[in-house]
Amino acid sequence: MNKMKALFLTAVGQTEIREVEKPIPTPGELLLRIGRVGFCGGDLNGFKGLFELQEYPNILGHEVGATIEELTAGVPEYFQIGQQVTIYPYLNCGQCVSCRKGRRNACQDNKTMGVRRPGAMTRYISIPWQDVFISHTLSLRELALVEPLTVGFHAVARGRVSQQDTVAVIGCGIVGMGALASAVHRGAQVIAIDLDDTKLEIAKQIGVNYTINSSKEDMQEALQRITQGDGPDVIIEAVGSHITYRAAVEAVAYTGRVVCIGYAKKPVEFNTGVFVRKEIEILGSRNCTDEFPEVISYLEAGKFPVEAVISREVNIDQAGQALADWAEDAHGIVKIMVNFGD
Repeated sequence: MNKMKALFLTAVGQTEIREVEKPIPTPGELLLRIGRVGFCGGDLNGFKGLFELQEYPNILGHEVGATIEELTAGVPEYFQIGQQVTIYPYLNCGQCVSCRKGRRNACQDNKTMGVRRPGAMTRYISIPWQDVFISHTLSLRELALVEPLTVGFHAVARGRVSQQDTVAVIGCGIVGMGALASAVHRGAQVIAIDLDDTKLEIAKQIGVNYTINSSKEDMQEALQRITQGDGPDVIIEAVGSHITYRAAVEAVAYTGRVVCIGYAKKPVEFNTGVFVRKEIEILGSRNCTDEFPEVISYLEAGKFPVEAVISREVNIDQAGQALADWAEDAHGIVKIMVNFGD
């Protein structure tokens, strides 16, 4: 069977299932049989026309749980047929200034699967062995959560979070959940902020100390109360709104750090006097670097509420409608996962 279904994002607000050829792996590659693929917030924004990097048409998908189907020459012996794996979905150029500095996650010509090159929302993919990570205990569903969690873990690393810090995370989607998990894991005092009580309840399962529903109480006042007037040492912006960008700068403590993951959909205006007087750091955080093994170990320890964050599971024929439904109403949705079977 050399033809397989793939979910394409063909244009803003439009998806289509097309048939594509089953890949033939070249030396140094693994053929993977896809089991689960998660929809990413970037997929949602691409569908809405709000993600500036999205290219159309493209096969979606880069949050992967898969099984090794075939090995090729040049693949190390520790890879075996039948192992369950996840993948590093970013392709860097190796030549730009970021790559030369060892910061390949911020490659100027980065090509993420499903965004600027074909993704994994299909039955088989071939991929270099260097981009494949094994777990002997995680399920395919858990493996498909690794990549989005690494983005949150990387943001926490960018913020240099330690157990002495109070950390607030604005936005409790799956990436924000990763940031919450990493900050809790590092021993910080952690505050989860969202508009959705469903997500805040999941944040409590991760182990946060406080939650703020900013649709029901003033976020700035709540943060001042929790921190005895200091403000959080670190605020991680995981929404991508000009409103939350400004709020983070205004609420962070003097000499604090603001880490920005989300792509704001409108230009952001700041009173520069605020961050000069406070002498704060404003840090961008893109993709991840070496966090895959850390996140896999974290999930293997059973510390994350996996079942709680998977809001909906569909097959590939239902996937386009599920994405459209999410675009119509995101309330209560953390992660939609596409099930290709084991």
